[in-house]
Amino acid sequence: MTAEVAEGWPRVYVLFPATAREALGFYHRAFGGDLVLHTYEEFGRDDGPADAIAHGELRGPVTVFGADAGSGEASLRMDGMMLSILGTDDARLRAWFAALAEGGQVLDDLQERAWGAVDGQVRDRYGLRWLIGIEPATGA
Repeated sequence: MTAEVAEGWPRVYVLFPATAREALGFYHRAFGGDLVLHTYEEFGRDDGPADAIAHGELRGPVTVFGADAGSGEASLRMDGMMLSILGTDDARLRAWFAALAEGGQVLDDLQERAWGAVDGQVRDRYGLRWLIGIEPATGA
């Protein structure tokens, strides 16, 4: 017997340093989609403030899960890794790049590369590093 795996996995799940509500709201504004937040109190957790986020889900064109790190849990520290979003929707990808750069740091501006695509890198205000790539559209 084989187990089914949902399409598009794995998903990123970020443990934030008491900023999950703010961060997931930021990604919701940047990417759109549906955002659902659950507090420690709702989940019966007592290892942090009652209003801390025990589990949050942003589902849409970009899916991000996150929570506030509990007592004794390490929170986000991102070195040597980036999240990539690649596609052909030039306007949407450029808008996402700009939204992620607000309050963050552009590491490598969007620019055409030798292989014909456009890409760039940004570290957002919450510490996630993103590679946004715009592939040339192919004719039908």
